[in-house]
Amino acid sequence: MKVLVVDDDVVSRMVLMHLVDSCGSFEILEAEDGADAWRQLEQGLRPAICFCDLRMPRLSGMELLQRVRAEPAFDGMPFVLVTSANDDDTVQSADKAGAAGFIVKPFQAEQVRQHLAPLLAPAGEARASAPEVLYQAEAPAATLQRLGINHERLLVYLDGFHKQLDAAGGDIGALLARGEQREAQLRLERLRAGCLTLGLDGAAATLQALAPAAGAAAAAAAAPAPLASAAVQAALAGVVRAVLQQSAEVRQAGAA
Repeated sequence: MKVLVVDDDVVSRMVLMHLVDSCGSFEILEAEDGADAWRQLEQGLRPAICFCDLRMPRLSGMELLQRVRAEPAFDGMPFVLVTSANDDDTVQSADKAGAAGFIVKPFQAEQVRQHLAPLLAPAGEARASAPEVLYQAEAPAATLQRLGINHERLLVYLDGFHKQLDAAGGDIGALLARGEQREAQLRLERLRAGCLTLGLDGAAATLQALAPAAGAAAAAAAAPAPLASAAVQAALAGVVRAVLQQSAEVRQAGAA
């Protein structure tokens, strides 16, 4: 399984390649900038995922993303931007261009693992244990009215929830590695409550399906099915994408 790492800074590139290697068995390929990456893609390279620095000479990460999304041959390939900037304008532009997410420097292993988890799941496992996160969300105006806040405050809440999700991936993974299934279920339930508060109905439904014992099944004292770490990480990555998309909707509504 091929992973393409694009960064004009050789040290950053090596660090990211090392983190990818620590997450599983991958064939890791590198490109020294966006132009080099595009040349390799044009020559037939088809990576399962691409991690790409945002700011590079010749062809930036955003420009490479736009080329990739305009080419049907790369439909479905996750494109993760690597950046030291996570300001609202950058996030909104990347989301509109079709980025699967962000990794913010300095790198954290769990940020990388979260994006690789869907590729590591055995065939059918992630689909069976973690249904695809549907982008089904409350209209921003309805969320604002329900919470009694303005657009700026809702964006702050969404950004904070995004950071909480990033941290949760590592925490829940550690709980599952220690066999602490119940604690992991409770963490997922708290995240589901956050989704409901922010109007992310599709994401909340996905987490409910992943850990039903934390909700209705718990009331019936049903024994939960064991959580699979890969399925959890895949679901959380989908929830992050839902948060980014909802953030873009809120910004658009606020600018109208």
